[in-house]
Amino acid sequence: MEKTVPLSENIEDYLETILALQTQNTVARSKDIAEKLDIKRGSVTGMLKKLAARKLINYEPYGYVTLTPEGEKIAKKIEYRHMVLKDFLFRILEVDEARADETACRMEHAMDSQSFKKFVAFIATLDACPYRKQGID
Repeated sequence: MEKTVPLSENIEDYLETILALQTQNTVARSKDIAEKLDIKRGSVTGMLKKLAARKLINYEPYGYVTLTPEGEKIAKKIEYRHMVLKDFLFRILEVDEARADETACRMEHAMDSQSFKKFVAFIATLDACPYRKQGID
């Protein structure tokens, strides 16, 4: 059985960014990735080579970047985690949207999959509760 190496937070951020750019523009470019992540273009090139070596992206220097099926699968999981966490912070805890987005970005990398599944179940239970919106004076 092949053991998979966990992805770093940095790699997850790249995959999530490439997915967003690919969804918006069909492909991603290294300059767009650098701009979105607010880093230097040279740093992007090194990471793109690593991601291509791990077969998570299709990349040729000075060309477009696209996710491989495996990279897209991982990126969509990360995006889903981000959306669930941001929604909880914004909708349930009423954290302002920008802060909810920033916090969700940090949380999405730290929560293990078992805890995340339980968190999603908790949100579903909370959403189903008929008394959740009623305040006590």
